[in-house]
Amino acid sequence: MYAEFLSSSFEVLEAADGLEALDLALRHRPDLIVTDVSLPGIDGFELVTRLRRHAVTRQTPIVCLSGYGGDVYEERARKAGCNQIVQKPCLPDELARAVHQLLAEIRGTE
Repeated sequence: MYAEFLSSSFEVLEAADGLEALDLALRHRPDLIVTDVSLPGIDGFELVTRLRRHAVTRQTPIVCLSGYGGDVYEERARKAGCNQIVQKPCLPDELARAVHQLLAEIRGTE
C-alpha cells in the first residue's frame, strides 16, 4: 500500500525481504530508502546497519517504519542509522510527508 502511494511521486523499487533490499540498494543507489523494521531474512535494523557499512549507501537517507512503540525501538533504529522513524499504523500521506521532509532536509531546500 505504501509503495503504491509513493509511486505516484517517486520511482519505487520493492524488495521481498531484507537481503533483496540490500542488493537493490547497492545496485540502484536510491535517493532515499524506506524500510520496515520487521522484514523476513534480515530485519530492518540489520539492513540499515549493513547499508551504513557500504560506501554506496552510507549517506543515503533512511526512513524506518515500525509497528513497535517506545524509546527502546526508536533508539535501536537511530543507533542502526535511521534518519527518521515513522510509527505504524500510519496513513500513506503521513509517510509521504516524512519522505518529502527528509529529502528537503538532505537537499537543503527546507
